[in-house]
Amino acid sequence: MRSEEEIREQYEFLVEELDSEDMNHEGVRQMFTYYRRALGWVLEEEHM
Repeated sequence: MRSEEEIREQYEFLVEELDSEDMNHEGVRQMFTYYRRALGWVLEEEHM
């Protein structure tokens, strides 16, 4: 199981990648958006 710090680091990395100008292929962008959303849900559930 990953620590909260590792998950937060991954989440921040994905946010930065999605904001990057190099990330312009819509399919890849959509995939990362779903992954980012899933990580957000995991973090929310752990803090409920």
